[in-house]
Amino acid sequence: MEDLTRDVAERYQLWLESPAFDRDTKEELRALTGNNQEITDRFYRDLEFGTGGLRGVLGAGTNRMNRYTVRRATQGLADYITESIKKGSGDADKAVAIAYDSRRGSAEFAREAALCLAANKIKAYVFESLRPTPMLSFALRHLKCIAGVVVTASHNPPEYNGYKVYWEDGGQITAPRDKEIIKKVNEITDTSQARTMKLEDAIEQNFYQQIGAEIDDCYMEELKKLVIHPEIIREQGKELKIVYTPLHGTGNLPVRRILHELGFENVYVVPEQELPDGDFPTVSYPNPEDKGAFVLALELAEKVGADIVLATDPDADRLGIYARNTDTGEYEPFTGNMSGMIILEYILSQKKAEGRLPENGAVVTTIVSGKMSKGITAYYNVDRIETLTGFKYIGEQIKIFEQNHEHEFLFGYEESYGCLVGTHARDKDAVAAVMALCEAAAYYRSKGLTLCQEMRQLFEKYGYFQEGLRTVARMGIQGAKEMRDLMERIRSNPPRKIGEYQVKQFRDYKKGTILDYETGKTFPSGQPESDVLYFDLEDDAWCCVRPSGTEPKVKFYMGVKGISQKDAEERLKRLAEAVDL
Repeated sequence: MEDLTRDVAERYQLWLESPAFDRDTKEELRALTGNNQEITDRFYRDLEFGTGGLRGVLGAGTNRMNRYTVRRATQGLADYITESIKKGSGDADKAVAIAYDSRRGSAEFAREAALCLAANKIKAYVFESLRPTPMLSFALRHLKCIAGVVVTASHNPPEYNGYKVYWEDGGQITAPRDKEIIKKVNEITDTSQARTMKLEDAIEQNFYQQIGAEIDDCYMEELKKLVIHPEIIREQGKELKIVYTPLHGTGNLPVRRILHELGFENVYVVPEQELPDGDFPTVSYPNPEDKGAFVLALELAEKVGADIVLATDPDADRLGIYARNTDTGEYEPFTGNMSGMIILEYILSQKKAEGRLPENGAVVTTIVSGKMSKGITAYYNVDRIETLTGFKYIGEQIKIFEQNHEHEFLFGYEESYGCLVGTHARDKDAVAAVMALCEAAAYYRSKGLTLCQEMRQLFEKYGYFQEGLRTVARMGIQGAKEMRDLMERIRSNPPRKIGEYQVKQFRDYKKGTILDYETGKTFPSGQPESDVLYFDLEDDAWCCVRPSGTEPKVKFYMGVKGISQKDAEERLKRLAEAVDL
């Protein structure tokens, strides 16, 4: 058994003895006596406040998600807000909106964050019950808040929770603000420095206010403005059959409400997964990217004869779908890229048909997302803009468009099952995605097409694109070092060939450079600094390597273009084997 370092031992003892920590926390830690490996993992560092916020395993300790690490993060945020107001970049009466999901501890952490803000004389608007992440983005703009917080670990396993920070534009914090807030959080070296106050005092002093139905109503009205063909929904909504599962998360009520109010009459919700439950008892992994999350939904779909099957993750910002192939009778899964392309083609084609496609329209995506959108945007003569991985960069582009008026935002998507229709929110919105996808399904049904048939038409029109993902996961202190070493090995000795493909360009976003192997020239990447390595390959193939921002993994993204579905699948398989470690 490894010995405790002096620093770890001192931190552990402080949490055991200090009156700043509650009895339950101390009892949890005392139960670890003798388990030095676990004690070390809990105290060898502070849970990192990254560029989006916190995410970690629940439990007592400095490297865990608990009320004290949430207070510390919120105190840093409060200090930053106070400083911003003093510098004149914010109004003294501006507040912070707070939402939370169904995970263990989410309601408690939301309350702790609100009370810390209140103790710093910053008003908190707190949702009365769980809400999707995109509704937080909408609410803080609607209420003219200076910032927002959502307590969620998105699609991570049940033992995780998290804390994401948004700014007044409605998007997640980006550079340089993210690093400035991180600096403030890191200045809180003692958890007891974080302020708090009693709930009743915060309410009495008007620093704590619950929000709910009024925000819900306004959000729904904004979504309805995005509908292109309400008359087709009213016609086809009587026949189209939809199975939906919120996977024990926040999507149940808003998804059902928007579908009902638009006129979709045959919506079947998976009863075993309808109610919120932070243990996610019916799935091992509450992620709509995982086929296992659809087992119960597909059983219900077979029973009722559904046309499409939908699942949203716990904070309802990601959407996964299956659609019935009428030729085989089977339900086929759609990747995030595929569902994104269905929605993109529908929006652009219908806006063009109605003369509503702006001359300066733009579609925004990330460097690791599917490339079919290149063909679609070229066909409809709209610009396509790529950002670094993370939907916060897509949301940031909307802010830039509003400032410089060079583009009008039409659609944003990323490969990890997230997209945004409209600008009511500045983060991916699965509620809006459900609405848009169901409208597209209704439209194509009116033309005698299923979603599977429409997807085949897109492949035939724009090319047979296939994308894949490989991950290397490592846990603990040693695992973190191994992942850093892996990135540096690739960075210091980048391959000139990956599988059957020659590398055309090598992009190192940490160094901010792009090396063109054909010319030997190096030029700026034009993107913010990020630990990402990207390889442009011949024949429209590509590969990208980056550490996960939310999990202890290094991710290898890749994509190919084939001359047929089978050819593309075989090309992707060979490329995946070439990068498999």
